[in-house]
Amino acid sequence: MTEDAIKSNIRTIRNWPKPGINFRDVTTLFENSACFRAVIDRLTEWARTRQLNSVAGIDARGFVLAGALAYNLDLPLILVRKKGKLPAETLSENYTLEYGQATIEVHDTDTIRGQRVLVVDDLLATGGTALAAVRLMRRLGAEQVDFATIINLCELPGRQLLENAGIHTFALCSFNETE
Repeated sequence: MTEDAIKSNIRTIRNWPKPGINFRDVTTLFENSACFRAVIDRLTEWARTRQLNSVAGIDARGFVLAGALAYNLDLPLILVRKKGKLPAETLSENYTLEYGQATIEVHDTDTIRGQRVLVVDDLLATGGTALAAVRLMRRLGAEQVDFATIINLCELPGRQLLENAGIHTFALCSFNETE
């Protein structure tokens, strides 16, 4: 499936959640089973080249992708949740979004110590959430952390910030503000 075909299955909601933000909604992509399968297949194909040991999904749409990838790759799945959603001992990271502040958490686990971890989310924008998840993986002792997503918002600094932090980054498609 081409980048244009993937993009045609992503709905843009203008001025949401606040004026000036163009929200890229992947739920329409998830609703198209052929497109969703193609996205998971392409992410799986790329991930197989990275010699990974674990997959971490960022709350909430990243869970959908990471769960399917972990299943396809036969790897453990780590959940990176919004603050207060995990029941056991956690590590936390604060970060800045395009439109506010937030905190994510992960269970304090030895599962990824010394491992190569893929962090997955639906979209990469300013890089705040992705970098916070990377910091959590590193605090848990990950040897290497990569990042994969469906969408890169190319006019925002997320990809460059991740690459500056030494994170190998993969995106299936890119959007600019005018699309």
